[in-house]
Amino acid sequence: MLIGPLLPAERGLPSGAGQRYFEGMMCMAGAGAQWRHLSNEYGKWNSIFRRY
Repeated sequence: MLIGPLLPAERGLPSGAGQRYFEGMMCMAGAGAQWRHLSNEYGKWNSIFRRY
């Protein structure tokens, strides 16, 4: 992944969770919706918001 080095280090997350978080961030950036309305398929909205 080209942006992998730019993302914060993963602590206590299962392997591949970084990609799921990144996809959640891109979904929110494209939709312009509130973080609380993020689909559960990306994980907890608060965790993704903190990494954003």
